[in-house]
Amino acid sequence: MFYRNFVKFLLPALALTALGCPNSGAKKNEPVEVPLREISAQRLNYRFEADVPEPGRDGKIPVQNDDRNEAVQADFDNNRAMEILHRTITSPNGQKVLAVYRKIEDLVNEFRLDVYSTDGKLIRNITHEEMAVHFPDTIRWSPDSNNIAFIAMVRGQEKDLEEGEAGKKADATPTPTPDSEASATDENANTENANSNSETMPNDNLEPPKQVITFRTEQIYICDANGGDVTPLTQNEGLIYFYFVWSPDNSAIASLATTITEWRIREARLKNAGQIFIPQGRPRMVEKNGRERLLDDYATTVHPVWSPDSTKIAVAFNKQVRIYDAIGEQLTQAAIPLNNDLLLASRDYEEKQKAEGNEILDETNTNTNANGDAKNTDENTNAEAEESKTTLPDAKTLVTFNPITNLEWNQETLLYLQTGFTRNFLDTTENTSSYLRWHRLVLSPQAFKIENTPAN
Repeated sequence: MFYRNFVKFLLPALALTALGCPNSGAKKNEPVEVPLREISAQRLNYRFEADVPEPGRDGKIPVQNDDRNEAVQADFDNNRAMEILHRTITSPNGQKVLAVYRKIEDLVNEFRLDVYSTDGKLIRNITHEEMAVHFPDTIRWSPDSNNIAFIAMVRGQEKDLEEGEAGKKADATPTPTPDSEASATDENANTENANSNSETMPNDNLEPPKQVITFRTEQIYICDANGGDVTPLTQNEGLIYFYFVWSPDNSAIASLATTITEWRIREARLKNAGQIFIPQGRPRMVEKNGRERLLDDYATTVHPVWSPDSTKIAVAFNKQVRIYDAIGEQLTQAAIPLNNDLLLASRDYEEKQKAEGNEILDETNTNTNANGDAKNTDENTNAEAEESKTTLPDAKTLVTFNPITNLEWNQETLLYLQTGFTRNFLDTTENTSSYLRWHRLVLSPQAFKIENTPAN
């Protein structure tokens, strides 16, 4: 947190130092290079490189282990016969294991969450009886293994809506659990919750805190490594948070969220088209203290990514990448239109394939994005299409000219983007995935010059 408050003063200080210190190594009228992490998004240079090798992971940031823990599985087999273990998630430091499960009577898409030791000993139930974990594949340990983040809402709410109960529950207020008012005033319950941050939990107190409020749409929750101090990180009734990713420094989360109305309209449209539903949302940044910032008004299916130094967030919209500042008071964003770059790259790629005798199969519709949506017609895309019409190839003739489907940012100066055509149908025999290609943006800070100034 100190770094986030300090860094906003660092760039002006560096400039003043270069101006006022003749022995600093910077000569007048020469550019001064500033580290990328200290440059705002608007002051970034980029160079586009097409058709590069797939990005590798440098292993600097520890990741959770999704391999099934046999000791936890054995506990379910021997002691929890009426509960079904869905998956286990081991913390990056290898010391704790999350058990994602449901009871036999639970809805198939509603789960519960417990935390175990790696030897299969239950430490604590995280979710209370009225809380249902949704989107279990999004559950994430923080990189430092100190926190767990997951998405949850009121248990059985979807069933109520299907049975016509939505109109009776249209008010936009949080829905506490039945015992919340009593629990909120119970000093013993509060003391137990406050003590849950300790390194070890007493084994005789496995029950989750029941005063944690739940909502009628999916919200992001966090807790500590022992399953205590469960807190709703977001509290926006009516918004569905369906994806998130931790920043490498553990201080914040980048997420995608959409309104419940937009979710249902898109779900129905894709279902009518026979396609698997892939949600689309607007990117947001949420700090661990709950402060939230909407990054953009446009929606996307591409998951946001953090820069390795946690100072920026990148998101893709069709054939454009946008980078947002994540720290400081004067937050900026930069739009990088790649329509023309991708056009030229696809032309060169297809010419090369034909020269090598490889057949280019026209099995895609390049006027739609990877999830079957109509081509984005917002002002940014229109501006891209107007550039250099006389020199650019016709997009309709290029089979491999496709939208951005994935981002990777594993090195500070290299932001990778994958383009391709994908269709995922309810009838999986019709699934299509073709011309998946990796490109990258080589980022660098804009240099500024030290001008000659008259001596005082």
